[in-house]
Amino acid sequence: MQDTDQLKSVKVAVMDTISREFSGQIASRDEQRQYVSQRLDEVFAKMGLQLEEYQRHHFRKEILDELAGYGPIQPLLDDPQNSEVMVMGPKQVYIERKGKLLDTDIVFDDDEHVMRVINRILHPLGLQVDWENPTADGRLPDGSRVNVVIPPVSIDGPCITIRKFLNTRFSIPELIELGSITQHMAEFLEACVRSRLNILISGNTSSGKTTLLNVLSGFIPDNERIVTIEDAAELDLGQKYLVRLETRPGNVDKRGEITTRQLVRNSLRMRPDRIIVGEVRGEETIDMLQAMNTGHEGSLCTLHSNSPRDAIARLETMVLMSGLDMPVVAIRKQISSAIDLIVHMARLEDGSRKITRIAEVTHMEGEVVTLSDLFMFQQTGKDEDDNILGEIRSTGLRPSFSPRLEVAGFRLRPQIFGIGGA
Repeated sequence: MQDTDQLKSVKVAVMDTISREFSGQIASRDEQRQYVSQRLDEVFAKMGLQLEEYQRHHFRKEILDELAGYGPIQPLLDDPQNSEVMVMGPKQVYIERKGKLLDTDIVFDDDEHVMRVINRILHPLGLQVDWENPTADGRLPDGSRVNVVIPPVSIDGPCITIRKFLNTRFSIPELIELGSITQHMAEFLEACVRSRLNILISGNTSSGKTTLLNVLSGFIPDNERIVTIEDAAELDLGQKYLVRLETRPGNVDKRGEITTRQLVRNSLRMRPDRIIVGEVRGEETIDMLQAMNTGHEGSLCTLHSNSPRDAIARLETMVLMSGLDMPVVAIRKQISSAIDLIVHMARLEDGSRKITRIAEVTHMEGEVVTLSDLFMFQQTGKDEDDNILGEIRSTGLRPSFSPRLEVAGFRLRPQIFGIGGA
């Protein structure tokens, strides 16, 4: 059985036979794969298929992926080196690996084939897309985040974007080895977290904000009660008194939705020592700032922005989204008194992820929130492989909150701030 068209016809027939048998059954993916695998042997024998060993293996895997996986993109999701899988219509499938986009030779048969995979992804999550609701966001059973957009919104065909949940918890030494952070930065940030400063991690998409948030959260003492709030649970904290909360999208009628703002407000009634918000992106920002200003010191959150200054502007805009009738100056005062430190992450041109700036939020000058850069990344060029060269250096300034660090027991070495030798 060498003919490709004949194999394809047989494949469709086998899939149709097996899918009708467990259609409508509620079963886990593992149970489905086990069932399909058992039935394949029976169907192969009954149909008298004469296949070479490599053909049988490939044939089996294709059918398993179609009926109990996510079709052609399942091998990409199984590869631990891929951090993101992107489908743009049936003939364009890309991956992100080590921070860079790469083409693949994976294709779908047509738009209908992509839609079958989309429905297989969304149905177990209680979600669906159609003409009235052409977009959907969800979290897969393994923690990966999925976004779907279909026509007419997506002009060139159905789109799937899956950001894989990489169950790898980085340590400070590993981040230092990767060049994302320096030893001096690490000592400084540990002191800031343990001294209960409010820290905002900013950065562009896929810059490593959540990874850094996870690492910094690890500095929180084990005897403190932590409440984490996320759209999709990604933080992997080991503290004893940990409460993990996750938002919930509404159903097709938008009922049952639980928002970040609701969870932030609810967390204040849970006796938290620290509140960690995976990402602030809307009206919950004002509640987070007020929490930081009313006794919940040492809280952490992330935010999409292009620089620390841009992060301040985005916080201001998101507070305005809450509908509160507050003067802009009052909002800026809230921000300047709530946030102590902004740590900015960036994904550079070569795919590397680094802390490029650490800035202290000092005070207000007139109607402007002032920032003071403490550490900055300075690019010096590129090597022969187009890897970015540069160095993360202290600006030589000590933060104005140094007395708070000392009260907490941290007398940081002058070298950390570029004073004296290494």
